[in-house]
Amino acid sequence: MRAAPLADDLRPVRAGMPGGQYKPLSEAAVAQIHESALQALEQIGLSQAPPSGVKLLTEAGAVQGDDGRIRFPRALVEDMLAVAARNITLHARDPKFDLNLTGSNVHFGTAGAAVHIVDPFTLEYRESTAQDLYDAARLVDNLDNIHFYQRTMVCRDVVDNLDMDLNTLYGSLSGTKKHVGTSFSDPSHVATCFDMLYTVAGGEEKWLERPFVSNSNCFVVPPMKFAEESCITMEDCIRRGMPMLLLSAGQAGATSPAPIALTIVQAVAECLAGVVYANAIKPGAPCIFGTWPFVSDLRTGAMSGGSAEQALLTAGCAQMHRFYDLPGGAASGISDSKLPDMQAGWEQGITNALAGLAGLNMCYEAVGMHASLLGFCMESLVLGDDLLGQAMRLVRGIDVTPDSTSIEAMKEVCMGGPGHYLGSDQTLRLMQTEYIYPAVGNRMSPKEWNEAGKPLLLEKALARKNAILSKAGRQIDPTIDAAIRSKYNIHFK
Repeated sequence: MRAAPLADDLRPVRAGMPGGQYKPLSEAAVAQIHESALQALEQIGLSQAPPSGVKLLTEAGAVQGDDGRIRFPRALVEDMLAVAARNITLHARDPKFDLNLTGSNVHFGTAGAAVHIVDPFTLEYRESTAQDLYDAARLVDNLDNIHFYQRTMVCRDVVDNLDMDLNTLYGSLSGTKKHVGTSFSDPSHVATCFDMLYTVAGGEEKWLERPFVSNSNCFVVPPMKFAEESCITMEDCIRRGMPMLLLSAGQAGATSPAPIALTIVQAVAECLAGVVYANAIKPGAPCIFGTWPFVSDLRTGAMSGGSAEQALLTAGCAQMHRFYDLPGGAASGISDSKLPDMQAGWEQGITNALAGLAGLNMCYEAVGMHASLLGFCMESLVLGDDLLGQAMRLVRGIDVTPDSTSIEAMKEVCMGGPGHYLGSDQTLRLMQTEYIYPAVGNRMSPKEWNEAGKPLLLEKALARKNAILSKAGRQIDPTIDAAIRSKYNIHFK
């Protein structure tokens, strides 16, 4: 087993390595998508803004037509892009997990709203619970290649919607000290959830110093409509200092156009409207440009999150984020397969690799998600940690330096040496820094595998999952935990 390097900067892969090597769009294509998005905002605009949003946007320079739609002059969009926050940090409760969203730095994490838990041994789907959400957070806290935890599932055992929002938030924070993403089902729940956040943070001032939770906010309902309640939630959260994921989640061929390029145009237009809205509330508010379009299988209309087209969409969106020099996020790693099988492997591998290589800052839904986001699998989460390690190794690329291309090692081996590099000083030195090794993935020879009792991948994933959960403690001070449990109806142990 490889020993861990002493210094973080020597690790083969780590959070925030720069990507951007893969560019599916030419410079001319990027410019054309940008131009079409500006035209869409000027000529089509967005409908159904709440009254507060109409006031904010029109006072900023948007125009409400007789049809009620809000249209955005390009000068307004350009002005708001100029003041939009860049190079933001998504804080974690433990600073070593902070995420620096600058340039093409890549971070992989979870997200989604699965309503089922997948058991890959019984092949059964059951309703997800608050305990499941908490356990998934505890796993993420102990998996190095998963860099943040956004809620993975719906707490189906919590009937009251406010209680569900509270349990979603507290379950995530109890399980991990990494950055957490959450959402609110109703604007009226924001204040109560912030009271809980202040308790965890140690007060409002401490929260404002290091806001460690972001709001995943579907402020638009594609095509080109504002989501009124989500917009009100966004306004409240931004004023309270919470970073915002401005999330546009159209589905190509259904709620966004069938052409991949035009789907990107619509997603970009909707998120540019979000940039204007957010900065009208508070100039420089920390926001993630959440172009998050999905793909339809046009034979059935069903979502296809693990397709090659999805990988291209996500990579193309990442390129647009770089064009605007804005922190960006999109979906990668979703599987349409119902189980962590070979189909899941190729779907998650392709979409995560392309997202990372495209330099996507925040790769959401990267692990654990099955059945096109309807199912979440704990064992798949563990397997995904290995997969993301390999994806990040692709992102890192090949280090070409005078030392790495020197032929001195070749001379030593080939001219009077042993004729191989297995024991050379260079090989031993680079074992830890040049190569990454799977924690669960099996690289045994058939003979070794047979002698070891023919271990199966899922069995190893189950064993690692159980080992982590048996040791993972609650990431909240016991006194604070007791105070929160006495005040709120917490459903997990």
